[in-house]
Amino acid sequence: MSDHPVLHVKGRVLVGPDDVRDELWVVGGRISYERPGGARDLRTVEGWALPGLVDAHCHVGLDAHGPVPADVSEKQALTDRDAGTLLVRDAGSPSDTRWVDDREDLPKIIRAGRHIARTRRYIRNYAHEIEPEDLVAYVAQEARRGDGWVKLVGDWLDRGTGDLGACWPRDAVEAAIAEAHRLGARVTAHCFAEDSLRDLVEAGIDCVEHATGLTEDTVPLFAEHGVAIVPTLVNIATFPRLAAGGDAKFPRWSAHMRRLHERRYDTVRAAYDAGIPVYVGTDAGGSLAHGLVAGEVAELVTAGIPPVEALSATTWGARRWLGRPGLDEGAPADLVVYDGDPRADVRVLAAPRRVVLNGRVVG
Repeated sequence: MSDHPVLHVKGRVLVGPDDVRDELWVVGGRISYERPGGARDLRTVEGWALPGLVDAHCHVGLDAHGPVPADVSEKQALTDRDAGTLLVRDAGSPSDTRWVDDREDLPKIIRAGRHIARTRRYIRNYAHEIEPEDLVAYVAQEARRGDGWVKLVGDWLDRGTGDLGACWPRDAVEAAIAEAHRLGARVTAHCFAEDSLRDLVEAGIDCVEHATGLTEDTVPLFAEHGVAIVPTLVNIATFPRLAAGGDAKFPRWSAHMRRLHERRYDTVRAAYDAGIPVYVGTDAGGSLAHGLVAGEVAELVTAGIPPVEALSATTWGARRWLGRPGLDEGAPADLVVYDGDPRADVRVLAAPRRVVLNGRVVG
């Protein structure tokens, strides 16, 4: 790391929402709040600095058809990086992206292994598709392969009923989540609808993705158990288009998807008001483009979450939740610099002035 240039970041350094400093230094790729002596190869970056943004639901190595080659994965990761996303929780991917860890110019990835779904109850080529009796074994496998997370598919279209339906019986998810926790992994689940949520929460799940099916009955349950949600509102915006495509064959499903979409902002605001932790995730890498993190923060604000809290959901709070440092003394220098104060207007996130990753200016 000795060949890293010394950076002087000055202006407004947002170490926390209320902890604002005038400057920081980057020495050997790490953050310091002490001016280094005799610095050479010095570069100055000015503006409003934030910890590198977090996309807590992103899929590097995946597109709408399944796994992609390494060169496509690289482009995905670079697109996220240039948008200011420097930490990704990869919420399920069939691709092996461990090679990214050796690249100082690419975002850091926290992997959840490969999705685990019920047979013929998810997108083709994405998941391990299994039956309930095998769920514990597959959860254990992915807990060992991942970086402290496992991803279940909690509900999906049931062709028998023509509507969204829960994928797993209660006893299966209880045993599977217990096994993940025994192995030191947290568990999250894709859930659009209502009827899988109570079983998952009471079984001990740690997070739910999308969570569009939250109701006045399950919001207090999530709050009581401290279960986080990642709403992926930029993805939920696609529900009307998806519903239109299913009108002829699955009209119940289409109508359900439209209802979930119509109440999406009320759902997220109710969750936030109840004290449920809410984090930023885009669901990039399936059918959605990468680099949408600023749009997701703006969507949370539209839903009624205060701007500083929406900002925390992709910076200070999100990093704390994932166990990764922010702009702490000695931490890797992963930060983004903007022209204006993002606490006053989160839309400035869409135009980073500089991106610094592992102490180097990369964008």
